Amino acid sequence: MNDNEIAKEVVDAAYKIHTSLGPGLLESAYQAILKYELEKRGLQIEAEKAIPVIYDGVHLGDGFRADLIVENKVIVELKSVETLHPVHKKQLFTYLVLADKRLGLLINFGASLIKDGISRVVNNL
Repeated sequence: MNDNEIAKEVVDAAYKIHTSLGPGLLESAYQAILKYELEKRGLQIEAEKAIPVIYDGVHLGDGFRADLIVENKVIVELKSVETLHPVHKKQLFTYLVLADKRLGLLINFGASLIKDGISRVVNNL
């Protein structure tokens, strides 16, 4: 699967989850449910994967933990908040750079309509 095909599966799964459960659960609950739903679809998922910061050729420890990495290609950053802020997309972009990935999805399960809570972030795609 290419990045866009993976993203389509993630968005479809997020839509299914949001229409079934609605907004209001903790981010950790949505993470576990989305991981389960994507694994049911046969996708390989890594949750809470530590991504190191390498600066000036020096490994400086873990920079962040990716909520989900799908098929070792797409980073999925989950939120469950009333409003996303511009910093959330900037963080995901930085995660993509640090992890050397090209596509990320920022999914806010706190949105009233899930279509309003999904953003694509790209790094040289």
